[in-house]
Order: sequence, then C-alpha cells, then structure tokens
Amino acid sequence: MNRAHEHHGDETDKAETRADAIKRLNYIGGHLDGVKKMVDEDRYCVDILRQTFAVRRAIQKLESHLIDGHLRTCVVEGVKDGREEQILSELVELYEIADR
Repeated sequence: MNRAHEHHGDETDKAETRADAIKRLNYIGGHLDGVKKMVDEDRYCVDILRQTFAVRRAIQKLESHLIDGHLRTCVVEGVKDGREEQILSELVELYEIADR
C-alpha cells in the first residue's frame, strides 16, 4: 500500500470520527437540554439523576470513540512522522487526566 493511500485512509477515518463525535454531541446536548427542562419544572430528583447518569454514559462513549479514532489516526501518523515522544507524552497526560 502506498503512503498516499494510507494518508487518504487516515483522513477518511478522521472524518468518520469527527462525524460520529458531532452526532453524539448533538445527542448529548439535546439530552442536557431535557435535563435542564426537568430541573426548571422541579421534577423528581431521582428522575433527573437517571437522566444525568445517561448523559454521563453518553459522554463516556463519546470519549471512547474519540480515543479509538485518535489511536487509529493521529497516533499512527505521529509515530510515522517520528514524533513518538510527543505522542507518548500526550497519551500519558490523557491517562492521568482520566484517572483523576
């Protein structure tokens, strides 16, 4: 496989990851609007919390898909470009942030 074809595949993967992220963010935004409306309407706390838990799960799924896309595209590209230290440092930073 030639390098140009690989790069095109990377761009396609990035575009798919971006489109998926936008779709998920739109869903999360709509869900949060619904939670806000529930709070404004003074709905039962347990019902609100059920919805906030659902938003949290949706955010976790978004993060998982973003990380997967990053590993399959940006990380591979960075290693090919000789930026292993930068890539490793960024991944360690993300791990530390997630572990807080």
